[in-house]
Amino acid sequence: MSPRVVVLDYGSGNLRSAERALVRAGADVTVTADRNEAMECDGLVVPGVGAFAACMAGIAAVHGGEIVDRRLAGGRPVLGICVGMQVLFERGVEHGVDTAGLGEWPGTVDELHAPVLPHMGWNTVDVPDGSQLFRGVEDERFYFVHSYAVRRWDLVADEANPLPHPHVTWATHGERFVAAVENGPLCATQFHPEKSGDAGAALLANWVASIA
Repeated sequence: MSPRVVVLDYGSGNLRSAERALVRAGADVTVTADRNEAMECDGLVVPGVGAFAACMAGIAAVHGGEIVDRRLAGGRPVLGICVGMQVLFERGVEHGVDTAGLGEWPGTVDELHAPVLPHMGWNTVDVPDGSQLFRGVEDERFYFVHSYAVRRWDLVADEANPLPHPHVTWATHGERFVAAVENGPLCATQFHPEKSGDAGAALLANWVASIA
């Protein structure tokens, strides 16, 4: 049987393109805000486009933070995409508005220092050894659309973080920023794999295979 994946519907756009890409990757996909389905599926995808604060308001409205937290506490996979990755960090600062995130990882999402914003288009990524998410596509380009990002990775291994040491992938637009993270059951990409052609399809297939 295909792994059951829920794309969390909290009012953010881009749901259907994510759904189609995950179906092509081999998943049985439902787009819903239903708590039980989101809790019980094999993999939960948190998408996101637009402003950090607006996405957090939508997530709060469907109790998405609690869903993500409880899934991770049980070792159940979650994948964040674009702003769906950003909200996993402690806070986001956009246009002077400081908004609390879900706090699964330490760090702040803020504006990139780059000559041209938004960062829109195809970009290479610097993938660490041992990545499973990027297996077979380590040297490919992926499609980014964003002006904000996490520019430091602050999570260190200690007794409070018993999960395996995270694999952090970086990219550069004006400066280095976090492009993807693999941290036990929690994975995320700043780029849009559903818009990244064959490379993005292969990455999603790697994630779907990992939750089967």
